[in-house]
Amino acid sequence: QVQLVESGGGLVQAGGSLRLSCAASGRLFGLFVVGWFRQAPGKEREFVAGISWSGSSTDYADSVKGRFTISEDNAKNTVYLQMNNLKPEDTAVYYCALARFRNTVVRSSYDYWGQGTQVTVSS
Repeated sequence: QVQLVESGGGLVQAGGSLRLSCAASGRLFGLFVVGWFRQAPGKEREFVAGISWSGSSTDYADSVKGRFTISEDNAKNTVYLQMNNLKPEDTAVYYCALARFRNTVVRSSYDYWGQGTQVTVSS
């Protein structure tokens, strides 16, 4: 089994930046991808960005393209989400998730989820 722990959330003014981290532990053998999702109050959870563990492929939601960058450090078993030019509409709880048996990014069918980290962007 896999455990995922997010960190790096906080309060930032519009136009500012944050970097989220997702630290993975447990049985990480085989093919898998890691994705970031977010859920704002009254909204459904939505896909934000994803990356294959090898870093060979990435995917971004249209709303964050050009502003967010996902990356991974295999040696540290960690995935990062660099968020620049943050907007109030980015306010949400951000979750890290892992999908097994994948070598390209998917936007659904994730098997493990972290507890989330709050990102609040003030105007």
